[in-house]
Order: sequence, then C-alpha cells, then structure tokens
Amino acid sequence: MPTSINHLAPPTGGIADNIAGFARALRAAGLPVGPGAVIDAMTALEVIDIGKRPDVFTTLESIFVKRHEHALIFAQAFDLFFRPAEEWKSMLDSVPLPDHAKKKPPPASRRVQEAMSQPHTHEEPQAQEQDLRLSVSDREVLQKKDFAQMSAAEIAEVARAIAKMRLPQAELKTRRYTADPRGHRIDMRKTLRQALRTEGEIINFHRLGRLEKPAPIVALLDISGSMSEYTRLFLHFLHAITDARKRVSVFLFGTRLTNVTRSLRQRDPDEALASCSANVEDWAGGTRIATSLQTFNKQWARRVLGQGAIVLLISDGLEREADAKLAFEMDRLHRSCRRLIWLNPLLRYSGFEAKAQGIKTMLPHVDEFRPVHNLTSIEALISALSSPLPAHSRNVIRPAA
Repeated sequence: MPTSINHLAPPTGGIADNIAGFARALRAAGLPVGPGAVIDAMTALEVIDIGKRPDVFTTLESIFVKRHEHALIFAQAFDLFFRPAEEWKSMLDSVPLPDHAKKKPPPASRRVQEAMSQPHTHEEPQAQEQDLRLSVSDREVLQKKDFAQMSAAEIAEVARAIAKMRLPQAELKTRRYTADPRGHRIDMRKTLRQALRTEGEIINFHRLGRLEKPAPIVALLDISGSMSEYTRLFLHFLHAITDARKRVSVFLFGTRLTNVTRSLRQRDPDEALASCSANVEDWAGGTRIATSLQTFNKQWARRVLGQGAIVLLISDGLEREADAKLAFEMDRLHRSCRRLIWLNPLLRYSGFEAKAQGIKTMLPHVDEFRPVHNLTSIEALISALSSPLPAHSRNVIRPAA
C-alpha cells in the first residue's frame, strides 16, 4: 500500500520498494520512467530530508518528469501514492474526507487512478498465455463493436487504441521546387555555379523536383444530443491525428460553431478534451448544420481550406432546417476543398436509406459517404485519407457484413 511521506525511513528497504512501486505507477500512467531514473531517485533521496514532503516532491519531479505535459500526471500520481496518513485512514474507515480533498480532480486523474489500481503480480506462463489468447479475442470483438454499445471499460480501451494510431502522410505536390537527384527539372543556377569550380566545364547536372507537403485536414464534428455517444471517441481520434500532423483544424458545432484547434494541440488527451468541454457552450444540444456551415464558410474557409485541404464532416445529418440554405452551404464547402468526406454513424445499418430531408440535401455534395462507428471504420478512414484523390463521383462505403 502506498505510504505517507511523513513516515518514510532512509531510502533502504521499504522506501526503496515504495519508489520502485511509484515508478511502475508512473509508467502505467504514460510517463517514460526507466530503471536508471529509479536509481537516481533513490540516490537523490539520500541527500535530502525525506521528512519534508515538498522536498521529496521536488526531488522526484526533477528526475521523473522530462516533459512539461507530464508534470500534471506526476503531481496527481504523487498525491495519490504518498497520501497523508489521515487521508488513507479516512478512506479505509469510510470516513468522509475534509472539504479540501473533495475538489474537482484534474483532467488526467482518471488515467492516474487506473494506473494506481493495476495489480502487479507474477502469473504463471500458462495463465499468461491464456490471458493473451483472451485479450486477442476480445480485441477482435472490440474492433467491430459499435461505440454506442460499449461499456465504460471498453470505451477506455478504444481510446487507448485510437491514441496509438498513426496517420500516414498523404503528400501533395506543390508549385515549389526543391533539390531532388531524381527530379525532371535542371537547376541551372546551382549547375553553373558548380561549373565555376571546374573552369566552366559542367560535370554534374543538379536537378529539382516538386516539393511535397501533407494535405491539411479540417474536421467539422457534430456535438448535438443525437451524436453524444460518439463525440468523445471522435475527439480522441482527432487529437491523435492532430498530434501526428500539425496542419489539422477542428471545429465543433451544435447550434453554433466553435474552433477547438488550439485545445486539441495539447499533448495530453485528457487535458485536451477537458479544454474542449470548457470552450463549448452548446454541448449535447440541438443541431443547426446550415447555420454552422454558413459561419464556417464566411469566417474560416479562406483561412484553413487552402492548399488542397481534406474536410471531414462528422454528423448524422439530422438537421432542423433542411432547406435551400443547407444545400447552398454544402455546395460552397464542397467547392472550397480538395475532398469532402462525410462520416455518418447511421450508415452502420445495412438497411440504411437516405430518407431524412437533411441527409438527402447534403448527400449530393460529398465525395465519400462513410460509416464511422467502430475501430474498423476508423482504420478504413485512415487508409482513405492517405489514398490519392478519386474520380469526381460520389462513393458510398458501407460496413462489411
């Protein structure tokens, strides 16, 4: 059991076990803590007064924390692992904690608490092999399971799987040129300058090739009440691709449009999602797709849709105002981007038909119409984002049976 700093002895025996256990908890919470850092921590504790909690905190933080975004996780883990003795006694005796212990936990607290609750036991190889077979089977089921039907534990597992996804860079050729030994254009300036060193004799031709950059991605995510079961996992996905490439812009809309690009650029996913929640006022409310698209087209399209941007429209299309205004704004959005992909969770049903007026109005103006309701569909989307631009035709991709 984690112990109190006020009762720690010199860094031998029990304290060494506590530091090693604390390092394991930090690793489970996502911090890169190796055995060398554990040895350094034990050595550092020998030269300070371990009876002073602030000194111990500062010492361990200077050793275990290497990046700014890990500081919050470390602080939360330290408070949980080295709690004062009276708080541990209150927890064990089911005594209500004082008011200072009831404050709202920081965004990363849930991940830290899960890491602290993981048992560290040594299992037999046969039991480990059986658990491995079960985990592989469970993972296969999880790949095809609908997000709306998942338990809290399964959603947490999916969020971790999404965080590990990597988006291949779909390169676009620009008008700029750069040095390329296989390029089709001769760099006369560099070639002639090189010839001056050989008395005007040209020995090598320097060549230029088109400069390639990853295509920008702009995501428009519906956060209305009908999408509430999918919103959080979609934000995890958008955070993952935002961390993988810098040219990603994310907008949330319900009854109004909110730019959350800066919030999702925070490296810690819990902090990023907490920042999004704080900035959005119309979470799980109504839907005004036409009004939100109008705001985006007027205020943001020229800023973020340049250089062949790919737009991801994540919505179920259940619009309250499905009229000519919606068709106009969808057409304007389609003409402003390189590729418009509509991701709709309703497409998961094999018998889905575009009967809602909003879906009928929006569908003619998209390049691809894809389901996005499980891990398999998200992986298929990642592959599609890296593929070349298809012919100018509307593709409806349905989930495999």
